[in-house]
Amino acid sequence: MQLTIALEQRFYRTPDGQYWTASLYPRSFWSRYLAVFDGLKILARVHEASSVAETWKRVDGSGVSFAAIPAYVGPWSFVRSVRHVRTAVARGVADDSAMLLRVPGLVATLASSAMRTGRPYGVEVVGDPYDVFSPGANSHPFRPFFRWWFSRTLKAQCRRAACNLYVTEQALQRRYPPAAQRAKGVPEQYGENFSIGVSDVELDDAAFAADSDLSPCVPPPANARGKGRFRIVFVGTLEAGYKGFDVLVAAFAQCARAGLDAELTIIGTGRQKSVFESLARRLAVSDRLTFLGSLPAGEPIRRRLDASDVFVLPSRQEGLPRALVEAMARGLACIGTRVGGVPELLPECAVVAPGDADELAGRILEFAANPTRRAELGAQNLATARRYHEDILQPRRIAFYQRLRDLTVAWQREAANSRIAPTRPNRACA
Repeated sequence: MQLTIALEQRFYRTPDGQYWTASLYPRSFWSRYLAVFDGLKILARVHEASSVAETWKRVDGSGVSFAAIPAYVGPWSFVRSVRHVRTAVARGVADDSAMLLRVPGLVATLASSAMRTGRPYGVEVVGDPYDVFSPGANSHPFRPFFRWWFSRTLKAQCRRAACNLYVTEQALQRRYPPAAQRAKGVPEQYGENFSIGVSDVELDDAAFAADSDLSPCVPPPANARGKGRFRIVFVGTLEAGYKGFDVLVAAFAQCARAGLDAELTIIGTGRQKSVFESLARRLAVSDRLTFLGSLPAGEPIRRRLDASDVFVLPSRQEGLPRALVEAMARGLACIGTRVGGVPELLPECAVVAPGDADELAGRILEFAANPTRRAELGAQNLATARRYHEDILQPRRIAFYQRLRDLTVAWQREAANSRIAPTRPNRACA
């Protein structure tokens, strides 16, 4: 059976017809689905590119294909191309493959609206629009409307889904619960809806620091990992404000004024990079910041994490952040914000309110002054991260995919037996 996946990520297509990603979802990511399905089709926005950047990774091939959507960027671009976008989405969901929506996102919402009535679908809930469009995280003039509309839509999509996967253990489930009763499209023999919490992170053996590398009982001296200045590291996109990097720069400047001899390394890039560079210059800390841009996943990033004293993720919204789990797997002390699934990962002493530069600065200073506590938290983080080993997560994902496959087979069989192919679009989530 084939699988169609609708998601919000944007990809690139070169003149030779190959598809590429500049950040997430390379070809290796899709292997998790091919453990159950014969092939998959990605329904997503695609930019035309004349050449391939050095850091891009190939996406298609070996069972992975695309149903390309015109690559609008932002609400006004969508309005200008809405007719072509809707046509491409309707064409992408026209077959009888299993249907999976990675939500939230407008592409998934359009796909759910275009699907045939009664067709079962699954959702993978990877983020929270209520936080995405919170004050400070988004400055669009229609932000309050987007916050209301996307949150309402996601709740409806989760209620109507035949099976639900959440990247958190509890956080997203509480705000966007699955159906209380069996959803439409779920035959009686399958009982109640299938719902599971499984992170999106991919951690193999190499991702974890060895226990012998940590010495929680005999802590290293301050700056031992950095061999000099206290080293802070951030990994994340600079594409928009929701990662809270502006808050981190403001907090870092406060720490510098308080006398902390520190430096901040930034791994990641995006359209807002120049804005953050200007902010660092205004706060007189630009000489202490190093923008490394995007690094290949795996060992290059691990080396940077291992050379740091603390990882900071000041996000205004998250699902369950992969970058944070990867830093925890290195036995690194981490600071995060009380959003999404972050409190499921870190103890209360390591989380702060989103958008609060004063609290974040205070927490950084506490960590810098207490190497014993950092060592203890690093060991605790490593133990927590081991729950996210791929050998533990992938069997749970497979159970979810198998459920979606079986529900789709039952739907196809019922449609064939009745000799009636449902054609009326389902507008419930539009």
